[in-house]
Amino acid sequence: MVSPDSLARDRETKPLKYARAGIPHYRRVENNGGSAVVYVFEREPVSGQYTSTGIFHDRMKVSVPFTVDLYLTEIAPRRRHFPGA
Repeated sequence: MVSPDSLARDRETKPLKYARAGIPHYRRVENNGGSAVVYVFEREPVSGQYTSTGIFHDRMKVSVPFTVDLYLTEIAPRRRHFPGA
């Protein structure tokens, strides 16, 4: 999941590096007010750049690179635990 500290890196730097490395699929998960949002990208073979294949808010259902049918509303955000807090 994208954290505020890594927002630019996860949205800009990683996709460029992954596309250059030939990774065919890229998914980014973000927290939107306590709910998961999944951004799905596929590498376009001619240009080598990622193109968006979907933005999923309530349910993510995709068939590539493998079948996933996931109700995002069922996912609870992970709470960070700090010892001694």
